[in-house]
Amino acid sequence: MRGVYEHPIDSGIWWINYYAGGKRHREKVGRKSDAIKLYQTRKADEAAGRKLPELRNSKVLLLNELIDDVLEFTAHHKDQRGYKSKGEIVREALGSRPAAELTPQELERWLRARCKTAATANRYKAFISLCYREGIRNGKVSINPARLVRQRKEGAGRLRFLTREDFDRLHAVISKRFPAHVAEFVVSVHTGMRLSEQYSCTWSQVHLDRKTIELTKTKNGSARSVHLNSDAIAALESLKRPRQHASDPVFPREGSKGRFDTRSWFQPCLEDAGLSEYVWHCNRHTFCSWLAMAGASIKEIQEAAGHKTITMSARYSHLSPAHRLSVVERIASGAK
Repeated sequence: MRGVYEHPIDSGIWWINYYAGGKRHREKVGRKSDAIKLYQTRKADEAAGRKLPELRNSKVLLLNELIDDVLEFTAHHKDQRGYKSKGEIVREALGSRPAAELTPQELERWLRARCKTAATANRYKAFISLCYREGIRNGKVSINPARLVRQRKEGAGRLRFLTREDFDRLHAVISKRFPAHVAEFVVSVHTGMRLSEQYSCTWSQVHLDRKTIELTKTKNGSARSVHLNSDAIAALESLKRPRQHASDPVFPREGSKGRFDTRSWFQPCLEDAGLSEYVWHCNRHTFCSWLAMAGASIKEIQEAAGHKTITMSARYSHLSPAHRLSVVERIASGAK
């Protein structure tokens, strides 16, 4: 039928072309049968001189507006800065595009050109998908092209952890160069707390008598108890000062803006200790790896680290080659 066609880029999606009110209009419909029906309706209404509600508001919705809505929706999210950063990058590249015309193929092409890793591509895909989901919820769009974009397979990521010898060497360097930060390093390694969990913790959450820290703000949104071993307790006790208030942070933040930043002192210590490809978050890998090498089950690691799924614990419970060798050696003929 004249005026009804399948878009060459948006394969499987049918569009209609028609004249109404002295102007040419183009609408994205979906199925071929629906496109034919809508085209017949538009032509009949034009012949009868009727002006449909759909044609009264001819403003084209741009992706920019969906981005604005998402940034408003995530204004109080803990990763609001990350959403804002992604929003500006997507806005610059695709914001001027009509939201209804963006296709999965175009999104895949942009992600391939913009993102160097699978993980980055998946994060941007998720952001764009959130824009369209909010648009659907608000009645501004009816489709979400990002849902049809293929999810890329991500690698296992960096799972660097410290051996006991590495830990002792790094501990000695921190004690010499930045002794005020020794306790927070020890607590990080011996509790596995995430950086944001550790540096948002106040003394009201620390219960040395029960050997726990009660976390209320966690990555997965669930409160949990962090159990303290003797090394973590000793480190926390070294931080106790007279006239401390319950609302005081256990670990004061660096800088005037109060950011969760350990790099200013941790990175120089890593260099002095001769440790490469290691960052603060790797302390969490160290915690989980030491638990695994001590014989903890995956379930025990999940509970201790506060992982939402046991799959994450299996990923973190990697063992050092030396420990694997010692396990295999247990079945040797000379083993007792």
